[in-house]
Amino acid sequence: METKKFVEWTDKYSVGIPTIDEQHKSLLDMVNELFDECKQGGDKANDAFKKTAKKLVDYVKFHFAEEEELMLKYKFPEDSFKVHKNEHEQFVIKVLQVVDDFQSGKKFVPNETVRFLRDWILSHVAICDKGYSKFLIEKMELA
Repeated sequence: METKKFVEWTDKYSVGIPTIDEQHKSLLDMVNELFDECKQGGDKANDAFKKTAKKLVDYVKFHFAEEEELMLKYKFPEDSFKVHKNEHEQFVIKVLQVVDDFQSGKKFVPNETVRFLRDWILSHVAICDKGYSKFLIEKMELA
């Protein structure tokens, strides 16, 4: 019997663009992986955090670039694009700061970090990404 995941993908998070939905699912898989690793506690959690956080940061950058490329390709309104891109940049800065704090020995609570990642990703997908999806889907269908 499979144990319940920390965060489950449901269709309510779908933006209707298969490649983006798959990337969002991958991000949530990484959050689940990080959560499972953090439950181990101690050095195991710390080692796992280092490994998975780097993988997550790299993947987030890749994913954000993909979204932004689609927005530019289909001429998403510039003001909305700037707001969305800024959200991406602020998230990356926050995650890099958490990693930097961790590596410099500052107090680190893995579960807080995992909850932050889950909450940010889900709210960003449900609100911000849904904001561009209808526009992009319409443009893609016309292309």
